[in-house]
Amino acid sequence: MTSFFNTKIDYLKGVGERMAQALRSELNIATYGDLLQHYPFRHEDRSQYHKIAEVEEDMPYIQVIGKVRRAELVGEGPKKRLVAVLQDDTGELELVWFQGAKWILDRLKAEVAYVAFGKPTRFGSKYSIAHPEMEVYMPQASEAKPLQPVYATTEKLKRSRIDSKAIARMQKRLLQLAYDKIPETLPLHLIERYQLLPKRDALLHIHFPENYMLLEQARFRLKFEELFYIQLRLLKLKITKMAKSLGLVLGDTKLVHQFYERYLPFELTNAQKRVIREIFEDLRSGRQMNRLLQGDVGSGKTMVAFICMLIAIGSGAQVAMMAPTEILAEQHYRSLEDFVDKLGLNMALLTGSTRKKARRAIDEMLQSGDLHILVGTHALLEEHVQFKNLGLSIVDEQHRFGVAQRAKLWQKNDAYDPHVLVMTATPIPRTLAMTLYGDLDVSVIDELPAGRKPVKTVHRFDKHRLRVFGFLREQIAEGRQIYIVYPLIEESEKLDLKHLQDGYESIRRAFPEAPVSCVHGRMRPADKDYEMQLFVAGQTKIMVATTVIEVGVNVPNASVMVIENADRFGLAQLHQLRGRVGRGADQSYCILMTDYKISKESKIRIQTMERTTDGFEIADMDLKLRGPGDIEGTQQSGILDLLVADLSKDGKLLQEARQAAIEILDKDPDLAAQVHWPILQHIQSLKKETINWSKIS
Repeated sequence: MTSFFNTKIDYLKGVGERMAQALRSELNIATYGDLLQHYPFRHEDRSQYHKIAEVEEDMPYIQVIGKVRRAELVGEGPKKRLVAVLQDDTGELELVWFQGAKWILDRLKAEVAYVAFGKPTRFGSKYSIAHPEMEVYMPQASEAKPLQPVYATTEKLKRSRIDSKAIARMQKRLLQLAYDKIPETLPLHLIERYQLLPKRDALLHIHFPENYMLLEQARFRLKFEELFYIQLRLLKLKITKMAKSLGLVLGDTKLVHQFYERYLPFELTNAQKRVIREIFEDLRSGRQMNRLLQGDVGSGKTMVAFICMLIAIGSGAQVAMMAPTEILAEQHYRSLEDFVDKLGLNMALLTGSTRKKARRAIDEMLQSGDLHILVGTHALLEEHVQFKNLGLSIVDEQHRFGVAQRAKLWQKNDAYDPHVLVMTATPIPRTLAMTLYGDLDVSVIDELPAGRKPVKTVHRFDKHRLRVFGFLREQIAEGRQIYIVYPLIEESEKLDLKHLQDGYESIRRAFPEAPVSCVHGRMRPADKDYEMQLFVAGQTKIMVATTVIEVGVNVPNASVMVIENADRFGLAQLHQLRGRVGRGADQSYCILMTDYKISKESKIRIQTMERTTDGFEIADMDLKLRGPGDIEGTQQSGILDLLVADLSKDGKLLQEARQAAIEILDKDPDLAAQVHWPILQHIQSLKKETINWSKIS
């Protein structure tokens, strides 16, 4: 059965070697299984026809019948196009082709009724369709066409005559061969509980549905199955890890009590206390901890991490803390230095800039066990960095590290797997966290420390710039500091945006009395650090920068963040940038500057920023607006290689699928019961490296 779906696409009637090669290179379709799961991205209802007079701008697609009254080639060279006028008894419509114009012109005939299908666009009082699909009108053939599938293809494939219709013909031939061979992959009790179509019918109707109801049922079945198998895979991974991965028992709290009684600088929030309890339970359980700690910028994740370090050190283990940049690693080091010294512990910083002599000293202290905490960048992963007894690995802004990189850090203890705490200030929507981190336990700090005021966010247009500058002068006079962020470093021919070089000069002219720092990604690290340090020390009052300060230094005195061309930034990025201010007790402000003309989506982003400072609400809106994309470095993980489900829309279904997977694994972790054979047989038919378990092998 499996071998049928692994049959090379070359063997499908009408495909052949040349076409198969094109499908492999352009769409990654190599086998019957790949083609069957190349689902249509929409369906077109070809049963409806419109009169030209009925056409309106907001119609997604139209189908009209008419005769070509005139057709001519217009323009020269690459701008040459074919313009034809289609007429019915109610009016005229323009048809335009930019490619293959000569070939199409030779085939258009006068006095022949055509069916033209495409997306209408309005120019003044006229409508036109670019690159319409054209076919001769045949009344008997056009009576009751069901929904027509539309498949993703590429320009290269179209040139090889593999357009959406050609793919549909292949699918039809394949389904005739495959229908009886498609195995059921879900147990009967799930099919009955969720009223799911059988797998073979779902595959038939996702491609060629007889009506919209069957199309929706097919989508529902395939989405449920896809999400169910992803959750099943992650949950099984978690069960296996828990069974195999022994962790050091870290339960000594004497250092924590000493820190609490003498040196804790502020009262912990209830959210911090709850998260510390969750982590403590993991550390003393004897099983390896794998926990994701989510918390907005400034919510106190570093303090939670430090208290967990003290539990590990008090229990005789060492701690590694890895950050993605030297600036962030240094910030962590400096923020912990005072507490570490007071407690009589040893800590070192290891980055790419650390000199050889200092590295040798660090290596010796690590291997002897005298060094308790090592903070650093990717440099921690190097072969020579060997711990005597690494018990806890903390990874900050973890999505910036590849999975293989993180694994290297966890392999630095031969006897036990070090406990793992991964931290992120990028709030991840619940649906995404369940899919990306279904094998991790998740803790959330959803409360800001006492005394912190939410950042006030306002939207201002470019014409308000003088008023904004007046406000900035008032803030500087009160002793505050200011960030001004630009989307570009220098002028771009393609984009009409504010850029840092021009901005830096205009800020210096507008604020002659205020010293200005400038930081961007093309500067040498040493120069960047020098400018940053001037700002941290308060010697410069304004920091002009690109997004390199998104994850960067902690400057409690910086109270204003101005973001130029704010409509060019994503919601998550705007939220991260805003998190650079509001670190002190003073009221802080975020000013989003834009031109008058901004897109509808940009308006929603800016209104969301004005309305809320809740990172999770912002993350949910971000997911709705742009889909999963590369949130949290998902593309390196491959887990979001979804065929039909959409995490931005299918959150409720994901939770149901996860619950179904939990219930099955709770009763039958090895899937040995007869009722679960369809699941076990399906998993066993897959290649080991397959990440999406819902795929046909």
